[in-house]
Amino acid sequence: METHLADFMRHTSAGREAEEILRRCVHCGFCNATCPTYQLLGDELDGPRGRIYLIKQVLEGVTPTEKTRLHLDRCLSCRSCESTCPSGVHYTRLLDIGREVVEQKVPRSGSDALKRRALKTLLPRAAVFGAAMKTGQAVRLLLPGVLRAMVPPLSSAGPAPKSRHARRLIALAGCAQPSMYPNINGAARRVLDRLGIQMIEAAGAGCCGAVRQHLNAAEGALDDARRNIDAWWPLLESGTEGLVMTASGCASHVLEYAHLLQDDPDYALKAARVVFATRDISEVVTAEAAGLAPLLQACRPLPEQQRLLAFHSPCSLQHGLKIRGTVESLLNAAGYTLTAVADSHICCGSAGTYSVLQPAISKLLLDNKLAALRAGGPALIASANVGCVAHMQGATDLPVKHWIEVLDARLSSLILT
Repeated sequence: METHLADFMRHTSAGREAEEILRRCVHCGFCNATCPTYQLLGDELDGPRGRIYLIKQVLEGVTPTEKTRLHLDRCLSCRSCESTCPSGVHYTRLLDIGREVVEQKVPRSGSDALKRRALKTLLPRAAVFGAAMKTGQAVRLLLPGVLRAMVPPLSSAGPAPKSRHARRLIALAGCAQPSMYPNINGAARRVLDRLGIQMIEAAGAGCCGAVRQHLNAAEGALDDARRNIDAWWPLLESGTEGLVMTASGCASHVLEYAHLLQDDPDYALKAARVVFATRDISEVVTAEAAGLAPLLQACRPLPEQQRLLAFHSPCSLQHGLKIRGTVESLLNAAGYTLTAVADSHICCGSAGTYSVLQPAISKLLLDNKLAALRAGGPALIASANVGCVAHMQGATDLPVKHWIEVLDARLSSLILT
């Protein structure tokens, strides 16, 4: 794609990056075939190719409008288009650049601005979000249906292992997960303990930065990344094996740290080391397959009515991390029969804060996803990201769990209900 960037972008780092991405695009339209919003709305400007044209025009000097911003806002940042693109267009990075420019030129106002400001302030702060969630859980039964669906019942992390191991991995607690679903990290800790690995958390680490990044608060996202690196660095320096992410959304964003901080002289090298040391929990458990197999063989068989399981692969797992089939193999090894799920590459509609900011589109995607997941008659739905788990559980009576919770329950000879 030929480009002629305007002066305000041409000689900037973001401009050079955007130009390189734009020139990779060959207008083929393969991206639209797998774009959730294009499939729903049928508007060229609500697909990746159309949004790329909009961003190109803005970067070349065309004045954006609220309509421009709306089409960019409707993107889920699911990265399904990147999995389809034959030219390797890094669309989500171009989207971040375009959104930031449009936000500056078309400032938000009214309820939209207030809502986004509240999300930027509340979600990334685990203590604040946790206090709000605890209050919501205390009065959950009194909440209106829509709000109740967003607030899971109060739960615990379960028993903590008492063993100490030479091998240690640093886990990120994150911002929403500790208060919404503490058992995800609790389960990961117990599974890793059985494999001879101690899971620890670094004091001072918090939100990975994805929330602010997707809300066009790039500097805030960089601050989150720096804070986490500062918290992890002493542990990495002292010989801790690496980092393990129990939310695929966080894993996908942490793996962008080296790119996001490449121009920061104080953090560029540290960020590169963090990226090198980071693995999703599915990669860690799969690497320990030899130790896991005898543990699973010792588990009591699953009752027949509990064997069918539907797995929803989050966009951050299959498109962001490019991890496909790994979790499914682990669940099969644990005794589950996975049902076929139509359009498994399509987003569930959670997408970070998308379900709050674009509720109508999000609900359509959620309804379609749950219909596909339920079609095979599973007793249980599993996923790999806290946002997807919460989004789906709020709309179905079927239990929805993180797959590491499912594995932990099998190793403990429990049956999830």
